[in-house]
Amino acid sequence: MQTRESAFKIPQLVLASASPRRSALLSQIGITFEVRPSDIVEPPPNGHLNTPVSKVTQKLALLKAVDVAQHFNEAVIIGADTLVSLDGKLLGKPTDDTDAFEMLTHLSGTRHEVVTGVALVDAGTGREIVWAETTQVYFRELRSTEIATYIASGETSDKAGAYGIQGRGAAFVRRIEGCYFNVVGLPLASFVERLSNFSKSTESSDIKTVARNEIMP
Repeated sequence: MQTRESAFKIPQLVLASASPRRSALLSQIGITFEVRPSDIVEPPPNGHLNTPVSKVTQKLALLKAVDVAQHFNEAVIIGADTLVSLDGKLLGKPTDDTDAFEMLTHLSGTRHEVVTGVALVDAGTGREIVWAETTQVYFRELRSTEIATYIASGETSDKAGAYGIQGRGAAFVRRIEGCYFNVVGLPLASFVERLSNFSKSTESSDIKTVARNEIMP
């Protein structure tokens, strides 16, 4: 349970993710929350053929939030999922070092997309809002030796695309277009805006129907 004073007068918040980066981002902006990771088993990225990455991340974020919401009577559950997309191929977390090496080799010298889907679910009322944000990331050319050294650091194992922009992987990034925090794992500006509106408005019931119809046909 986080102890920092919240800057927002909202119901109890629960993060349906074990990601230490998402926890750190929420704490950074003064959010008080509880961590309750979802138990859903995520399908591999290649299990979503011919599906836009924004829909995939939104669907997974919503599934996580709904899964955790059933354990609470009154709380707003935060679900999130981040994937990397390169030329239409979705990259999640690497399965092993060989997979990480292959991912980083493919990302070398490219412009790729990092997409985070976010879902807010009110456990008491069932209201939902889901959205996705995209950041364009430009990598410099990487040498095989530095990829191997980076993998040996242990930083690649739990990160979409096998790199962390907030860690040693920052040395690979020439520039980005869009939200930096989205690449870390949670688009903070849009999150705060949506959370504020979600907490004080009843309009989310309209968004719920649209979101479910679009991402869960």
